[in-house]
Amino acid sequence: MTPAISIVIPVFNETDNVQPLHAEIVRAMEALGEPFEVLFIDDGSSDGSPEKLEQLAQQDNRVGVIRLARNFGQTAAMAAGFAHARGDVIVAMDADGQNDPADIGPMLKRLRDGYDVVAGWRYPRHDSYWTRLVPSMMANALIGRITGVRLHDYGCTLKVLRREVVQGLRLYGEMHRFIPALADDVGARIAEVVVHHRPRRFGTSKYGLSRTIRVILDLITVKFMSSYSTRPIQVFGVVGLVTGGIGALITALLGFERIFLGIPLANRPIVWLGILLVLMGMQFITMGLLGELLVRTYHESQGKPVYRVGALFGAAKPSS
Repeated sequence: MTPAISIVIPVFNETDNVQPLHAEIVRAMEALGEPFEVLFIDDGSSDGSPEKLEQLAQQDNRVGVIRLARNFGQTAAMAAGFAHARGDVIVAMDADGQNDPADIGPMLKRLRDGYDVVAGWRYPRHDSYWTRLVPSMMANALIGRITGVRLHDYGCTLKVLRREVVQGLRLYGEMHRFIPALADDVGARIAEVVVHHRPRRFGTSKYGLSRTIRVILDLITVKFMSSYSTRPIQVFGVVGLVTGGIGALITALLGFERIFLGIPLANRPIVWLGILLVLMGMQFITMGLLGELLVRTYHESQGKPVYRVGALFGAAKPSS
């Protein structure tokens, strides 16, 4: 039987958590009465997690295990799980036991109210205030402001997504946390549901302040890809026109001073500044034009549309 729901769980050194989590998932999903599968993605674990996962797969035919060749990171592991999921609805969650499988039911109900992505909001959170909560609040506010998708908790892995939305996602770097923003870019409807956040029982956290720089860099990428991926000339071209225009104005004023006022230009650093700005402006415009060529090559060579159809009505619907 093809599962209606696929639960995708990246695993990295969670040997004591996977079995209790599996048991909780089975209880929660059997109570819903829908066919499901659980996909554990072993992201290069070095403890006993691979052996525990293999045991679960042997004991329960609804469990699938994908073992990656090495540690590629949570985003890559999640992408692997999405690629192998068979359900029409996909649930993503952490393997550390802090997400409560009992929350899947209310999130599925919210999804069926007409939404495409339902994100979890961990409240209240059981984390260190200064090293986890404060940076998280700042990050959520920054991400919401830049992407325009305002959520309380971008860092919550627990999400429920429609398959057609997941198929259009391309995840790199640390972009799994930006799934709602990426989905919004293709017109997905997004909701947020308060979920339980439980203290970690076993193992140690894989998160920390060291991820902050990577998240910021990925945020810049997400903003560029969501707003300007099909029109890079509007980014580089504007910067080029501004810098080149300032440089041209400086050189014009210096030329006027030299020709009409007889003011010598030797030993004046502003001359080099004007020339530098003109050259920088030309370079930025050239980068924008090259970006336009790459964008067209990318979309046209793969037949990739620059839009996503939400629904068809009337004569627009294909005949059966």
